[in-house]
Amino acid sequence: MSPKDRFLTVYGRKPVLEALQDPALEVDKVILADTARGPAAAEIERAARDAGVAVARASPHRVKVLAGNGKQDQGVLADVVVPRMRPLDAALDSRTAPARVLLLDGITTPANVGMILRTATAAGIGGVVVPRRGVAALDPLVVKASAGVAFRAPVLRCGTAGQAAEQLTAAGYGLYALGASARDTVFGVELPSRAAFVLGGETAGVSPEVAEQVTTWLSVPMPGEVESLNVSAAAAVLCFELVRREL
Repeated sequence: MSPKDRFLTVYGRKPVLEALQDPALEVDKVILADTARGPAAAEIERAARDAGVAVARASPHRVKVLAGNGKQDQGVLADVVVPRMRPLDAALDSRTAPARVLLLDGITTPANVGMILRTATAAGIGGVVVPRRGVAALDPLVVKASAGVAFRAPVLRCGTAGQAAEQLTAAGYGLYALGASARDTVFGVELPSRAAFVLGGETAGVSPEVAEQVTTWLSVPMPGEVESLNVSAAAAVLCFELVRREL
């Protein structure tokens, strides 16, 4: 399993320190830039020592590469274990494959990704597919938007949304996508035992490579004079409709 499918990397002094001081989180390691000195670095090293976490030193360039954000890493990062994160193919091959999953397709705003992770986790959704490409990176901005729930969200990783759609279809999932003009609604459609719901990007919507694999398009009825909902709001409507069906 790739480290990217086990850890959520946070960077910056405050996020790293908060992760080290949170007893509910397991931090695998901390990496400090060789040039990181002074009270802030000392505080991080002290917190890591108290938590029993190893601290490694690396060049500032290496820290920037590992963090994936050269402007905001502040010379430090930490790999935090996300116990429910795993590769999509591993989830689909298991005996406990989730019955309901969300597939993020081109959602690039970290706040939306974070809020969707929080909502889906609250609703008990079995998995949220977050592709490594084409979707906002799982970083401190996503963690902040999720109010920390991203660390325990059921994240499923894959390469692209198109690949995920293929895998889900091959595994017997009906593939549903949200679209404002769809005749079927999230409240009226009959669902199979396995269903995946595509949430398209803020501007372009569902990508062509995913759209061609969609089984059914669904809408959220809106009698008011509004064309569409923010994707995270639409996800919330969908998630709690799924909860309602199980009550």
